[in-house]
Amino acid sequence: MKTQFAVLFDMDGVICHTNPYHSMAFREFFSKRNLNPTDEEFAQHMFGKSNSYILRHFLQRDIVGDEFNRLEDEKESLFRKIYEPFAEPIQGFFPFVEELKTQDVKMAVATSAPLANLEMIAAKLGLDRFMDSFMASEDVTNHKPDPEVYLKSAERLGMHSYQCVVFEDSFSGVTAALNAGMRVVGVLSSHSRDELPPCNLYIQDYAEISYRDLEDLF
Repeated sequence: MKTQFAVLFDMDGVICHTNPYHSMAFREFFSKRNLNPTDEEFAQHMFGKSNSYILRHFLQRDIVGDEFNRLEDEKESLFRKIYEPFAEPIQGFFPFVEELKTQDVKMAVATSAPLANLEMIAAKLGLDRFMDSFMASEDVTNHKPDPEVYLKSAERLGMHSYQCVVFEDSFSGVTAALNAGMRVVGVLSSHSRDELPPCNLYIQDYAEISYRDLEDLF
């Protein structure tokens, strides 16, 4: 009997190599405020983190309410302007999701990014052809490493946690998937294996994985 499972994708660093462009946007954002974070600081305190955490860490105070909305919109607008001309998927992504689609696998995007970023990337890449659900930061109360976005995505797909496998690239994202009780494929686009919690599988890109590899996890 065919195994029924669903696949949940984070977006930044998992569907697209967006992190270098987020870094560029944050550098421009922070330079206006006479701040110049190092590459090491970005790797530790930006990739996979919510904007609330990033702004609080680098500005060294709580950023809430209207101020947070204004600053987040400023930075994310910079990101979309910088990244939109270069939006493309990680190698092998489309053949992989096409294979999953032929096997009737339900798929979702579950990201901590703002909805406007998700909508821009989804439109540029035509993700509507493959995905059965989209969730962004506005859809949850608690961000990764809290499992809320993955639990809600599974519920939307009509699947249990134990039927889901998550593709993640960050420590907080992998932790969120594990906290949800899901299997995890670590995408090594931003971090090494040693920098992530233990995953079921690891890939550099989607040329290294197939439907059968996921089926074997169950």
